[in-house]
Amino acid sequence: MANHRFVASLLVSLFWLTSALGQEPAVWHDPSPHQVHFVTAEEGVQLEVLDWGGSGRPVVLLAGSGLTAHIFDDLAPKLTSVCHVYAITRRGFGASSRPKTGYDDQRLADDVFQVIDSLKLAAPVLVGHSMAGAELTTVGDQHSDRLSGLVYLEAGADPTDWPWDDPAYRAAYQKMSPPTPAPPSPLQANRKKSYQAFRAAQLESAGFAFCESEVRNEYDFNPDGSIGAFRTPHWVHNAIDAGAKKRDYSHIRVPVLSIYALPLPPAERIEKPPSQTPEQRQAAEEEYSMLMKFIRRWEKNLQSAVPNARILEWPGATHYLYLTREGDVLHELQVFLAGLH
Repeated sequence: MANHRFVASLLVSLFWLTSALGQEPAVWHDPSPHQVHFVTAEEGVQLEVLDWGGSGRPVVLLAGSGLTAHIFDDLAPKLTSVCHVYAITRRGFGASSRPKTGYDDQRLADDVFQVIDSLKLAAPVLVGHSMAGAELTTVGDQHSDRLSGLVYLEAGADPTDWPWDDPAYRAAYQKMSPPTPAPPSPLQANRKKSYQAFRAAQLESAGFAFCESEVRNEYDFNPDGSIGAFRTPHWVHNAIDAGAKKRDYSHIRVPVLSIYALPLPPAERIEKPPSQTPEQRQAAEEEYSMLMKFIRRWEKNLQSAVPNARILEWPGATHYLYLTREGDVLHELQVFLAGLH
């Protein structure tokens, strides 16, 4: 964590030095080597599709909640030697249309299949992160005959069996935290001054950062380079949550890989706040135990419906596997693709 803070502070220092010298921010261009297409999902709804090219089977990347296809701008080019890589920005986000309706699980899955159909992708593999697991599952249930495989990157959670909906879990989680939160650090307080400041704040808090193209597609940017409002209205997230359904893998007939980032037991976590009370330590043990029960249910639900599904558990990994363990993700994707008929 100390290294992350040093890098973050260095980035912000460089930004302020540039500002002090009176240099205006340069016009920004997306450096990722993709082509941008727009596919009509239904009347009046256009979806942004990024195409990095490549050799081999088509692979379609689907982002998690709140993110766009550009979150894969760094990962995708590293897959083009083994597959033809695409990514879709779902409706409501980034450069895709923001219609007033169509955010339920079925419609979002139909959008994905419409892209597959419109681009005439032959037996693609769908790779989804986080909430994209819903789209993977629905498309897999209804169109296994048109797919080659499904890869869930921390996307196996069931939104209808969610920890935060359990009062006991919420109570344990809240007891873990100090009663008075610490004030934000200078990096966090100034995170919207520029992309460089945003990146530094992410590195400080999470140890990783989104690429600039992703941030520019999530937020409006002001003429001075500062970051404005989030581009997606809050009601879009609410509509997606309201339209979620229980995970049902029973009709999936293609190979499946699902990778879970497991929490470390409290005793194995590197950072142990010295101010943590016995009650907070007990709450951490309870929170961990309950969370693992949820994860085991999610895994069992998949394994019982798709017995040959390959489930990997990565203890201590973050939710953003493809950013923090990119090499491991690339390896597993290559192994999975090589094993398909």
